[in-house]
Amino acid sequence: MDVEILSRIQFAFTISFHYIYPPLSIGLGLMMVIFEGTYIRTHIKMYEQLARFWTKIFAITFGLGVATGIVMEFEFGTNWATYSRFVGDVFGSALAAEGIFAFALESGFLGVLLFGWNRVKPIVHFISTIGVFFGSMFSAVWIVVANSWQQTPAGYHIVGEGKAARAEIVDFWAMVFNPSSVDRILHVWIGALIAGAFLVMSVHAWYLLKGRYVEMSKKAFVLALSVAALFSVLQLVTGHSSAVGVSENQPAKLAAFEGHYNSTDAADLYLFGWVDQKNQKVYGPYVPGGLSFLLYNNFDTPVKGLNDFPQDEIPTQVNAVFQFYHLMVAFGLYFIGLTLFGLFLWWRGKLFLYKWVLWVFVFSVLLPQLSNQFGWFAAEMGRQPWVVYGLLRTSDALSVVVTANQVLFSLIMFTLIYALLFVLFLYLMDKKIKAGPYDESNTDTHQGQKEIMEVLDSNVSPQS
Repeated sequence: MDVEILSRIQFAFTISFHYIYPPLSIGLGLMMVIFEGTYIRTHIKMYEQLARFWTKIFAITFGLGVATGIVMEFEFGTNWATYSRFVGDVFGSALAAEGIFAFALESGFLGVLLFGWNRVKPIVHFISTIGVFFGSMFSAVWIVVANSWQQTPAGYHIVGEGKAARAEIVDFWAMVFNPSSVDRILHVWIGALIAGAFLVMSVHAWYLLKGRYVEMSKKAFVLALSVAALFSVLQLVTGHSSAVGVSENQPAKLAAFEGHYNSTDAADLYLFGWVDQKNQKVYGPYVPGGLSFLLYNNFDTPVKGLNDFPQDEIPTQVNAVFQFYHLMVAFGLYFIGLTLFGLFLWWRGKLFLYKWVLWVFVFSVLLPQLSNQFGWFAAEMGRQPWVVYGLLRTSDALSVVVTANQVLFSLIMFTLIYALLFVLFLYLMDKKIKAGPYDESNTDTHQGQKEIMEVLDSNVSPQS
């Protein structure tokens, strides 16, 4: 393989591995705020124990997210020097803003969050939890702003020519609020919150199946289920808004999402299928004119197809883009169906009566991660052959002095190191989850939990 393909594989691998952790950190941050806020409001010790427990899990995901994120900054300079020169002013301002507005906030409160239990007042610790959560949200903002500028550049002018050309910001806020940034920030945020909520549901469903921390897990599960249901529905709204934005700003990408080739035809909405790129056909069930209706509220309105673009300006892997996009959408619909079904069972007072339902929630923890990854794959592969849409091709963004053997060697090394890190992550998560929120052998603590639940059950409906 040549340098371009190897460099793309390496960056895709490193960023995909990194992206396991930041969404979990953001999602768990919200759940920690909810648990600790409930403790502040009710003074019920159970919620403090939940907050303490999930803070330990958060620390693992946060630490690995920082460690794996540093690597990508070096990759920009080693593998993508021309790209780094071209976007350096834009990315420099966005990353500087992340350091000032996000990382400082997050790191400033992190020490209190992790080590402030029993050292500061509960309300002070709660404020630190909120600070870390908002810091992680703001950090995502600036990363997504930088990436969104690559998708829909705005607020810039080009200085220099050829390999020396670079983009300079002329309007900072136009760069920040480029045409795709708001939709994409909301979409990323909500995907992260869903991932965190599903992790909480998975762990507490497993506890319930094992008969551990039963009273506590029922409360935690319902809170996480409510969060997951709310944001799963909202994700449908942001997803639609993002698709409309793509149709306006990156029409070739949207055509690849649905394998739509002929501009004179209304665009069908495929439920799933397979794109035959050679014959320019898609095989699978579809809603005739469905995409046209979603975009224009009319089943007969034509949508610009891939044949209306120069062939060297459309994605080379249309079928892969199609598959990743449809898998993301399918998982999103699954989250809506599963969480609303869970809420229905809770309302009927039957949520915890069916073991198969709990097992579904245990294993569904993997799907938000896959959905987040597939969404990024579709967005990035659909942008090709541009690394900065309409301005810089991926093939022109490489470092001219890096060889294929060097990239291959570093890719192998990263694979080995990241494999070890992932094993460490699984080991630490397994250890913390098996240890649980408190020592079950402590009969006083266990009895206290039962007494709390007896009081709660005497004052609330059976469904709660």
